[in-house]
Amino acid sequence: MLQAYKILAKQEGISNNEAKALIDAGVVSAKGEKIVIARALMSEKTEFKLIRIEKPKIIYEDNNIIALNKPAFAVSEKIAENLAKSDKNITLLNRLDKETSGVLLLAKNEEFRAKAIAQFKACRVKKTYYAILVGILAEDLDIDLPLSTIKTKSGAFSKIDLKNGKTAITHVSPLLCEGKKTLAKIEIETGRTHQIRVHLAHAGYGVYGDSKYAKSTAKRVFLHSYETEILGLKFRASLTKDFGAIFELPSELTK
Repeated sequence: MLQAYKILAKQEGISNNEAKALIDAGVVSAKGEKIVIARALMSEKTEFKLIRIEKPKIIYEDNNIIALNKPAFAVSEKIAENLAKSDKNITLLNRLDKETSGVLLLAKNEEFRAKAIAQFKACRVKKTYYAILVGILAEDLDIDLPLSTIKTKSGAFSKIDLKNGKTAITHVSPLLCEGKKTLAKIEIETGRTHQIRVHLAHAGYGVYGDSKYAKSTAKRVFLHSYETEILGLKFRASLTKDFGAIFELPSELTK
Protein backbone atom coordinates (compact mmCIF):
# COMPACT_ATOMS: atom_id res chain seq x y z
CA MET A 1 0.00 0.00 0.00
CA LEU A 2 1.20 3.48 -0.83
CA GLN A 3 -0.17 7.01 -0.67
CA ALA A 4 -2.30 7.88 -3.70
CA TYR A 5 -0.30 10.92 -4.77
CA LYS A 6 2.95 8.92 -4.82
CA ILE A 7 1.42 6.23 -7.03
CA LEU A 8 0.00 8.91 -9.34
CA ALA A 9 3.35 10.73 -9.51
CA LYS A 10 5.08 7.53 -10.60
CA GLN A 11 2.33 6.67 -13.11
CA GLU A 12 2.38 10.12 -14.75
CA GLY A 13 6.10 10.81 -14.41
CA ILE A 14 5.49 14.00 -12.42
CA SER A 15 6.55 15.36 -9.04
CA ASN A 16 4.74 14.48 -5.82
CA ASN A 17 3.58 18.10 -5.49
CA GLU A 18 2.14 18.06 -9.01
CA ALA A 19 0.35 14.81 -8.24
CA LYS A 20 -1.13 16.28 -5.04
CA ALA A 21 -2.32 19.33 -6.95
CA LEU A 22 -4.13 17.15 -9.51
CA ILE A 23 -5.93 15.20 -6.79
CA ASP A 24 -6.86 18.43 -4.98
CA ALA A 25 -8.23 19.77 -8.28
CA GLY A 26 -10.66 16.84 -8.41
CA VAL A 27 -9.48 15.51 -11.77
CA VAL A 28 -8.16 12.11 -10.65
CA SER A 29 -10.23 8.93 -10.41
CA ALA A 30 -9.71 5.20 -9.99
CA LYS A 31 -12.23 2.41 -10.58
CA GLY A 32 -14.84 5.01 -11.47
CA GLU A 33 -14.52 6.91 -8.18
CA LYS A 34 -13.00 10.37 -7.75
CA ILE A 35 -9.92 10.42 -5.52
CA VAL A 36 -10.40 13.13 -2.90
CA ILE A 37 -7.63 12.38 -0.37
CA ALA A 38 -4.10 12.66 -1.73
CA ARG A 39 -2.63 10.69 1.17
CA ALA A 40 -5.15 7.83 1.01
CA LEU A 41 -3.44 4.45 1.10
CA MET A 42 -4.01 2.44 -2.06
CA SER A 43 -2.58 -0.54 -3.87
CA GLU A 44 0.57 0.29 -5.82
CA LYS A 45 -1.09 -1.39 -8.82
CA THR A 46 -3.93 1.17 -8.84
CA GLU A 47 -4.45 2.72 -12.28
CA PHE A 48 -5.58 6.33 -12.23
CA LYS A 49 -7.53 8.23 -14.86
CA LEU A 50 -7.11 11.97 -15.29
CA ILE A 51 -9.58 14.50 -16.63
CA ARG A 52 -7.69 16.88 -18.88
CA ILE A 53 -8.79 20.45 -18.15
CA GLU A 54 -9.64 22.38 -21.29
CA LYS A 55 -8.60 25.98 -21.83
CA PRO A 56 -11.24 28.70 -21.33
CA LYS A 57 -12.72 29.95 -24.60
CA ILE A 58 -13.45 33.60 -25.29
CA ILE A 59 -17.15 34.25 -25.96
CA TYR A 60 -16.84 38.03 -26.30
CA GLU A 61 -14.31 40.77 -25.67
CA ASP A 62 -14.26 44.56 -26.02
CA ASN A 63 -12.51 47.42 -24.24
CA ASN A 64 -14.52 46.87 -21.04
CA ILE A 65 -15.22 43.19 -20.58
CA ILE A 66 -14.12 39.65 -21.36
CA ALA A 67 -16.72 36.85 -21.33
CA LEU A 68 -15.29 33.33 -21.17
CA ASN A 69 -16.71 29.84 -21.31
CA LYS A 70 -15.03 28.34 -18.25
CA PRO A 71 -14.46 24.58 -18.42
CA ALA A 72 -15.18 22.38 -15.43
CA PHE A 73 -12.26 22.07 -12.97
CA ALA A 74 -10.66 25.34 -14.05
CA VAL A 75 -10.35 27.74 -11.10
CA SER A 76 -11.90 31.18 -11.67
CA GLU A 77 -9.23 33.04 -9.71
CA LYS A 78 -6.38 31.34 -11.57
CA ILE A 79 -7.95 32.24 -14.91
CA ALA A 80 -8.03 35.87 -13.80
CA GLU A 81 -4.42 35.68 -12.56
CA ASN A 82 -3.23 34.33 -15.91
CA LEU A 83 -5.03 37.04 -17.88
CA ALA A 84 -3.74 39.73 -15.52
CA LYS A 85 -0.17 38.82 -16.47
CA SER A 86 -0.74 40.57 -19.80
CA ASP A 87 -3.09 43.25 -18.46
CA LYS A 88 -2.98 44.03 -14.74
CA ASN A 89 -6.34 45.83 -14.94
CA ILE A 90 -8.24 42.58 -15.60
CA THR A 91 -10.31 41.48 -12.59
CA LEU A 92 -13.10 38.96 -11.94
CA LEU A 93 -16.69 40.19 -11.99
CA ASN A 94 -18.16 36.86 -10.90
CA ARG A 95 -16.79 33.48 -9.99
CA LEU A 96 -17.92 29.94 -10.63
CA ASP A 97 -17.24 26.95 -8.42
CA LYS A 98 -14.35 24.82 -9.64
CA GLU A 99 -16.54 22.09 -11.14
CA THR A 100 -19.14 24.49 -12.55
CA SER A 101 -18.70 25.39 -16.21
CA GLY A 102 -20.03 28.27 -18.29
CA VAL A 103 -20.09 32.06 -18.46
CA LEU A 104 -17.33 33.77 -16.49
CA LEU A 105 -16.98 37.56 -16.68
CA LEU A 106 -13.91 39.75 -16.19
CA ALA A 107 -13.64 43.54 -16.28
CA LYS A 108 -10.83 45.27 -18.19
CA ASN A 109 -10.96 48.63 -16.40
CA GLU A 110 -12.01 49.97 -13.01
CA GLU A 111 -14.80 52.23 -14.32
CA PHE A 112 -16.66 49.34 -15.97
CA ARG A 113 -15.93 47.06 -13.02
CA ALA A 114 -17.59 49.50 -10.61
CA LYS A 115 -20.71 49.71 -12.82
CA ALA A 116 -20.92 45.94 -13.15
CA ILE A 117 -20.42 45.24 -9.45
CA ALA A 118 -23.20 47.71 -8.67
CA GLN A 119 -25.49 45.70 -10.97
CA PHE A 120 -24.62 42.46 -9.17
CA LYS A 121 -25.21 44.03 -5.75
CA ALA A 122 -28.59 45.41 -6.88
CA CYS A 123 -29.59 41.95 -8.23
CA ARG A 124 -30.02 43.40 -11.73
CA VAL A 125 -27.97 40.70 -13.45
CA LYS A 126 -30.01 37.94 -15.09
CA LYS A 127 -28.38 34.55 -14.63
CA THR A 128 -29.54 31.31 -16.20
CA TYR A 129 -28.04 27.92 -15.41
CA TYR A 130 -28.66 24.34 -16.47
CA ALA A 131 -28.13 21.43 -14.12
CA ILE A 132 -28.65 17.70 -14.02
CA LEU A 133 -30.64 16.87 -10.90
CA VAL A 134 -30.93 13.62 -8.99
CA GLY A 135 -34.56 12.49 -9.13
CA ILE A 136 -37.57 13.22 -11.32
CA LEU A 137 -38.73 16.82 -11.06
CA ALA A 138 -42.21 16.94 -12.64
CA GLU A 139 -43.14 20.61 -12.27
CA ASP A 140 -41.67 24.08 -11.81
CA LEU A 141 -40.16 24.79 -8.43
CA ASP A 142 -39.65 28.20 -6.77
CA ILE A 143 -37.39 28.35 -3.73
CA ASP A 144 -37.20 31.42 -1.50
CA LEU A 145 -35.04 30.47 1.48
CA PRO A 146 -32.31 32.63 3.05
CA LEU A 147 -28.74 31.35 3.17
CA SER A 148 -25.73 31.97 5.37
CA THR A 149 -22.15 31.02 4.49
CA ILE A 150 -19.15 30.19 6.61
CA LYS A 151 -15.53 29.92 5.47
CA THR A 152 -13.69 26.76 6.41
CA LYS A 153 -10.23 25.37 5.69
CA SER A 154 -11.77 23.12 3.06
CA GLY A 155 -13.72 25.97 1.41
CA ALA A 156 -17.02 27.77 1.82
CA PHE A 157 -20.10 26.04 3.22
CA SER A 158 -23.62 27.44 2.93
CA LYS A 159 -26.83 26.44 4.66
CA ILE A 160 -30.48 27.42 4.98
CA ASP A 161 -30.66 30.01 7.76
CA LEU A 162 -34.16 31.36 8.43
CA LYS A 163 -32.97 33.63 11.25
CA ASN A 164 -29.75 35.24 10.04
CA GLY A 165 -29.46 34.25 6.37
CA LYS A 166 -29.44 36.55 3.36
CA THR A 167 -32.29 36.49 0.82
CA ALA A 168 -31.83 33.80 -1.83
CA ILE A 169 -34.35 33.10 -4.60
CA THR A 170 -34.10 30.26 -7.13
CA HIS A 171 -36.52 29.28 -9.93
CA VAL A 172 -36.30 25.77 -11.40
CA SER A 173 -37.99 24.41 -14.54
CA PRO A 174 -37.62 20.76 -15.62
CA LEU A 175 -36.73 20.26 -19.27
CA LEU A 176 -35.94 16.56 -19.79
CA CYS A 177 -36.10 13.41 -17.67
CA GLU A 178 -33.99 10.32 -18.24
CA GLY A 179 -33.92 7.37 -15.85
CA LYS A 180 -33.86 8.94 -12.41
CA LYS A 181 -32.33 12.25 -13.47
CA THR A 182 -33.74 15.60 -14.63
CA LEU A 183 -32.19 18.24 -16.84
CA ALA A 184 -33.43 21.54 -15.45
CA LYS A 185 -33.23 25.22 -16.34
CA ILE A 186 -32.48 27.39 -13.33
CA GLU A 187 -32.77 31.14 -12.93
CA ILE A 188 -31.51 32.90 -9.83
CA GLU A 189 -32.54 36.34 -8.63
CA THR A 190 -29.69 36.46 -6.12
CA GLY A 191 -26.14 35.14 -6.22
CA ARG A 192 -25.35 33.62 -2.86
CA THR A 193 -22.46 31.19 -2.45
CA HIS A 194 -23.53 27.68 -3.55
CA GLN A 195 -27.14 28.93 -3.76
CA ILE A 196 -28.35 26.54 -6.46
CA ARG A 197 -26.67 23.53 -4.91
CA VAL A 198 -28.00 24.19 -1.39
CA HIS A 199 -31.53 25.09 -2.48
CA LEU A 200 -31.92 22.05 -4.72
CA ALA A 201 -30.42 19.65 -2.19
CA HIS A 202 -32.84 21.02 0.43
CA ALA A 203 -35.74 20.48 -1.98
CA GLY A 204 -34.71 16.86 -2.51
CA TYR A 205 -33.33 17.30 -6.04
CA GLY A 206 -29.60 17.70 -5.50
CA VAL A 207 -27.26 18.48 -8.37
CA TYR A 208 -25.80 15.29 -9.85
CA GLY A 209 -22.18 14.90 -8.73
CA ASP A 210 -22.51 17.26 -5.75
CA SER A 211 -20.97 15.24 -2.94
CA LYS A 212 -20.91 18.23 -0.58
CA TYR A 213 -24.63 19.00 -0.39
CA ALA A 214 -26.41 16.21 -2.25
CA LYS A 215 -24.23 13.21 -1.38
CA SER A 216 -24.12 12.42 -5.10
CA THR A 217 -21.01 11.14 -6.85
CA ALA A 218 -20.06 11.64 -10.49
CA LYS A 219 -17.01 12.82 -12.41
CA ARG A 220 -18.06 16.45 -11.80
CA VAL A 221 -20.83 18.63 -10.40
CA PHE A 222 -23.24 18.91 -13.35
CA LEU A 223 -23.97 22.63 -13.11
CA HIS A 224 -23.45 25.04 -16.01
CA SER A 225 -23.77 28.83 -16.20
CA TYR A 226 -25.57 29.09 -19.54
CA GLU A 227 -26.46 32.77 -19.94
CA THR A 228 -25.70 36.05 -18.20
CA GLU A 229 -27.22 39.45 -18.99
CA ILE A 230 -25.61 42.60 -17.60
CA LEU A 231 -25.63 46.28 -18.60
CA GLY A 232 -27.42 45.53 -21.87
CA LEU A 233 -25.00 42.76 -22.82
CA LYS A 234 -25.95 39.08 -23.11
CA PHE A 235 -23.43 36.24 -23.02
CA ARG A 236 -24.16 32.57 -23.65
CA ALA A 237 -22.04 29.42 -23.24
CA SER A 238 -23.37 26.24 -24.85
CA LEU A 239 -23.71 23.15 -22.68
CA THR A 240 -20.65 20.95 -22.45
CA LYS A 241 -20.28 17.53 -24.10
CA ASP A 242 -20.58 15.65 -20.81
CA PHE A 243 -24.17 16.92 -20.43
CA GLY A 244 -24.83 15.52 -23.90
CA ALA A 245 -23.49 12.15 -22.84
CA ILE A 246 -26.35 11.87 -20.33
CA PHE A 247 -29.20 13.65 -22.15
CA GLU A 248 -30.07 14.11 -25.81
CA LEU A 249 -29.88 17.89 -25.70
CA PRO A 250 -31.97 20.31 -27.79
CA SER A 251 -29.79 21.82 -30.53
CA GLU A 252 -30.22 25.37 -29.19
CA LEU A 253 -28.39 24.43 -25.98
CA THR A 254 -25.31 23.15 -27.79
CA LYS A 255 -24.78 26.00 -30.27
